[in-house]
Amino acid sequence: MPGRAGSAAAVGGRLARALQQVTARALGPYQSAVVRIGFAASYLFFLLREFPHRHELYGPDSPWRWDLARQLTESNGAFSVLMWTDSALWFEAVYVLTLLSALGLLIGWRTRTMSVLFMVGVLSVQNRSIFMGDGGDNVVHLMAIYLVLTRCARVWSLDARRAARNVERAAAGLPPVRDVAGPVLWALLGPVLVAATLMGGFGGTWWLPALLWVVWLSAAAWWAVNRFAPHGEPRALLDVLANLAHNATLVVIMAEVCLIYATAGWYKIQGSRWQDGTALYYPLKLDYFTPWPALSDVLASNGLMVMVLTYGTVIVQVAFPFTLFNRRVKNVLLGVMICEHAGIALLLGLPFFSLAMIAADAVFLPTAFLVWLGGRAALGRRRLLSLLPGRAPEPGAAHGSPEARDPGGPDRGGPGGTEEPRRPGGGGGHTLVG
Repeated sequence: MPGRAGSAAAVGGRLARALQQVTARALGPYQSAVVRIGFAASYLFFLLREFPHRHELYGPDSPWRWDLARQLTESNGAFSVLMWTDSALWFEAVYVLTLLSALGLLIGWRTRTMSVLFMVGVLSVQNRSIFMGDGGDNVVHLMAIYLVLTRCARVWSLDARRAARNVERAAAGLPPVRDVAGPVLWALLGPVLVAATLMGGFGGTWWLPALLWVVWLSAAAWWAVNRFAPHGEPRALLDVLANLAHNATLVVIMAEVCLIYATAGWYKIQGSRWQDGTALYYPLKLDYFTPWPALSDVLASNGLMVMVLTYGTVIVQVAFPFTLFNRRVKNVLLGVMICEHAGIALLLGLPFFSLAMIAADAVFLPTAFLVWLGGRAALGRRRLLSLLPGRAPEPGAAHGSPEARDPGGPDRGGPGGTEEPRRPGGGGGHTLVG
């Protein structure tokens, strides 16, 4: 009996520590920041590249006419604000707003608001002409929804820089900088949300209006708590709920990536061309997938290389989900898959699909590597700015970088280095629509 009691106590202790981990902090701040930056950059560059052709792809000149798109969205319950009206001016406004929200999400300015607007823009544009998409668009579609629930601006964002400045002001006995943009955005978006709800503008989904209302109301709750009880129990409760949502979403993103590779690998195994090792040869001979014909011909003419790459792709995709239990093997396969997607972007001319998949893979990158990469990027930025005329070199690391302020680096706060200082204002986008 004493042995059983001791074993039960040990199990209870481990469960308590695990619960403490998932509620006390937002895990993987660097990984979630890379996912945010990667997907925002992917869709931003896509919209910029297609800007001259936007009317033919998603606008009034599209072969998939507005009335056809309206019939489809009514039948499948899909959401798109472009279905509210067929006005060309409305289309231009939505397209530009999606561009700006992708840029705002990329730099981490008012990240919570930008993530919501980014999600609305992505769903609206993609559901307007669903036949224009590919596998990369499906990944962006899902990740745009997931990013709304994450605290993905804790590092490498303007929100993190603003929070760091408020920490410095608090240490100096000064009040935080007055937030004007957050309440203004909240007040502007509120009537739009009310009107869309009353007019049934969310398609046939129930989760989308529920999500938007929860985000909008929670933004007001965060603002009120940060203003009137920044160190009380309501603030602690909101932190716990936000951390739970973030950590659960991070697990869903990881599972999504594993599912993508597992299903892709197992479907390839069933194909005869993948079985005989010649599958890679055929896309290299299609004009649509050969931006560099000479390079594609060189690779296609080497039968051994084609076979190795064909079998290697299947092996890596099938094996990757099973390597998550071994960190070293997982990191090796992760590097191989990133190189594979870079090769797809170069050889097959699919840069946005490749960038989206690399951004999804980044959720598994080790924290130490990301911290090192962020330090190199900050050093490069300072050196570049120092070359500008009349600009003095910036001392120390980039302002607002947690690894620069914490000499403990990635080892601080346990495995993964995910513990961060408590920032006034919620940090990472949890002020009022901030």
